[in-house]
Amino acid sequence: MGFEAAAAPLIVSFGELLIDFVPTENGLSLAEAPAFKKAPGGAPANVAVGIAKLGGKVAFIGKVGEDEFGRMLAGVLESNNVDVSGMTFDKNARTALAFVTLKMSGEREFMFYRNPSADMLLTPAELDRKLIADAAIFHYGSISLITEPCRSAHVEAMKIAKAGGAILSYDPNLRLPLWPSAEAAKEGILSIWNEADIIKVSDEELMFLTGAKEVSEKVARSLWHDGLKLLLVTRGEEGADYYTKTLGGHVDSFKVKAIDTTGAGDAFVAGLLVRAAADPSILEDEAELKSTLRFACAAGAITTTERGAIPALPTPDAVLALLAKEAAI
Repeated sequence: MGFEAAAAPLIVSFGELLIDFVPTENGLSLAEAPAFKKAPGGAPANVAVGIAKLGGKVAFIGKVGEDEFGRMLAGVLESNNVDVSGMTFDKNARTALAFVTLKMSGEREFMFYRNPSADMLLTPAELDRKLIADAAIFHYGSISLITEPCRSAHVEAMKIAKAGGAILSYDPNLRLPLWPSAEAAKEGILSIWNEADIIKVSDEELMFLTGAKEVSEKVARSLWHDGLKLLLVTRGEEGADYYTKTLGGHVDSFKVKAIDTTGAGDAFVAGLLVRAAADPSILEDEAELKSTLRFACAAGAITTTERGAIPALPTPDAVLALLAKEAAI
């Protein structure tokens, strides 16, 4: 999968960019952790870097503080070939911080510092409208829907992208501690559901949104809407389920030695969007779709083999090597 970024269709990722503070030792609660290491974070930013590393042409739109952390984050994206011309800096608010720990179970625990943070304060007037209108794919999450004025900026950006003919890609990326309540989270996530062309949810998010006790095609299809082209349910190391208007199936993931699951879902999304931008017809051809989702699963699996999200995001060569290794078994 090699193509020049300059010739590739533009993907724009919108949302939060923050600093994750990760304990230097796994398996401890945040209170027990002896020390923390800072790492760039924020799912839409991870997706942007993932796309760039896979050879895609990508821009990030979001807001950080006019502070050391904000400048560092912009520098990380830029050094990874992400266009940051649509980023803005707030002199009156700090860059968001999140403390993240990996429990013995492998699940993550979050504590956020956003009171309010700069990403929450992006306004519609600060949007780079031309950049958004030029997007072939416009990708976003749900955290930017939680508070104003960022919610209005998010909704406006979606309208601009849609008017420009972009495919809208939505990964809700549920973070319950950031919402006022579980009910508010469900309502907020579903408030823009029917606008998306591609939606990716985890199995846990699917059950949260539907109230179901287990994942099934019937449960997934209960969230279908008429304009949707592709609904994906990621299932961790088990792979992903896919649904189009007429198709439904499953692709397996890859057996790897997982160290840190942070960013795996974002790498999966990056793998999917890079290929969908290059050839949107893959959404209607089952063989091509399954091949693309295997590529995306491989990207996600590789990301779990190193600590942190951005440093672990793979190159096309790494993904193709894992695919070739699996094919040879």
